[in-house]
Amino acid sequence: MISGPKAARELIAFYLDAGVDSLVAETPVNRMADDLSHNNAGTAERNRQIRPRAEIPQPAAKSAHAPPPPETALMAAREAARTAQTLDELQALLAAFEGCGLRATATQLVFADGNPQSRVMFVGEAPGYDEDVVGRPFVGRSGKLLDRMMAAIGLDRNCVYIANVVPWRPPGNRTPTPQETAICLPFIRRQIELADPEILVCLGGPAMQTLLGIKDGITRSRGRWFAYQTSCREIRALATFHPAFLLRSPLQKRFAWRDFLALKKALADGHG
Repeated sequence: MISGPKAARELIAFYLDAGVDSLVAETPVNRMADDLSHNNAGTAERNRQIRPRAEIPQPAAKSAHAPPPPETALMAAREAARTAQTLDELQALLAAFEGCGLRATATQLVFADGNPQSRVMFVGEAPGYDEDVVGRPFVGRSGKLLDRMMAAIGLDRNCVYIANVVPWRPPGNRTPTPQETAICLPFIRRQIELADPEILVCLGGPAMQTLLGIKDGITRSRGRWFAYQTSCREIRALATFHPAFLLRSPLQKRFAWRDFLALKKALADGHG
């Protein structure tokens, strides 16, 4: 039961973080049409868009062609990622890549944030609403929590590198499909290889399972060190909870704190 304006604002903020940006009415409305004048005033009123906290930029013009079959897209992703010699080249290739259908629904590419020369690289699963608007990973509520967690061990965005396995926001913040993740995987692997961090931190179970090939859940695997193999060398990898999960389950923060203390110790000991 919602009581008071504060509770209502918190509920609307929750819906926005979840990707909701419009109301659902009893009468269907074609939102793709240029002219909605045929709708009566009552229907238009019931379908007023929820005012977002920030103006949503219009997506850039995208190709009208449908994405290629998954097998073709995966081969194209592997070839494109392989040719990138720098992170800038990789970002440009991703921006032009049309093999993933998420590109057509996202506002923009969310490539990375922070310092690519950092000793530490954090990788999550996919961007959310705020990241899609701003164009940088981990800038919403979970990003602010990640900033506080890093600050607690003496880190900030100037001394870490942050990215996601999937660089486009899935519609409504849904979970990326296995096909979408597989198509994006060659790019994040090449991104890790080019950044060449000493320590790779997987934020959440999906990132951990995708990058490290671990089938166990994050609760059993967090806090443990793993080996991530690139074509050049082996990188130490640590799994921990995703900040978005910690926002929903604050009691688990004590375990994430232990993981970040382990990260701090590894950096102090020079065990990259």
